[in-house]
Amino acid sequence: MNSPVSSIAFGFLALLLCVGCRPPGKPTEADIELKPEEVRDFALLYKQNCAGCHGQDGKGNTALALANPVYLAIASDDTIRRATAVGIRGSLMPAFAKGAGGTLTDEQVEILVGEMRTRWAKPNDVSGESPPPYAEAEAGNPQKGTAAYAVFCSACHGPEGRGTAKGSSIVDDSFLALVSNQNLRTTIIAGRPDLGHPDWRHCSPDRAMAPQEVTDVVAWLVAQRKPNPGRPYASNEPFQRTN
Repeated sequence: MNSPVSSIAFGFLALLLCVGCRPPGKPTEADIELKPEEVRDFALLYKQNCAGCHGQDGKGNTALALANPVYLAIASDDTIRRATAVGIRGSLMPAFAKGAGGTLTDEQVEILVGEMRTRWAKPNDVSGESPPPYAEAEAGNPQKGTAAYAVFCSACHGPEGRGTAKGSSIVDDSFLALVSNQNLRTTIIAGRPDLGHPDWRHCSPDRAMAPQEVTDVVAWLVAQRKPNPGRPYASNEPFQRTN
């Protein structure tokens, strides 16, 4: 015959099971790790795929700040989507979409693009002003770019672009080899707030840069690129070992 204590203990255990107490060791939904393609949380997607280059909360790092309102004002959703999905040729921006060799689904790319705009765009920041367009309207003129550079850029980057105490060299072989023409243009227009680089409105105390002046400065910078950056000999010159 069961003792009163045993009956009470058994009854208490049965009560716990009836109210949904899970057996020891059985994982809950929170314990089950999502597969990479199942992640739909923007913060996690951004941290895993973007923060390393574009910085925490989109504030910039080795690459431009995505939380820059001026950048979001000139770059359309399609532009950001395309850059995220297939990367940017001639730069360090890789492709992230599965269809282009990356790891993200189309849905995850859309989450990143949509949430960047929702969280970080500030239309009032450029309200009443017309930033130069994201893409150039016509080819730039390097000679005219020399004059525009002197007005808007030389105070920080030096008369020849080799840098000053205020700004780094922008004619460095490695820098120009790793940055695309579009990235140069985007940086001039949107600036790099994380590095203290002003946007197109504040490169000169007198006036903002005109769209064609931005294009011409980019053309001047592109003209500074060397065909064999970082190499002490021409590409068609054979290497000769010296003892």
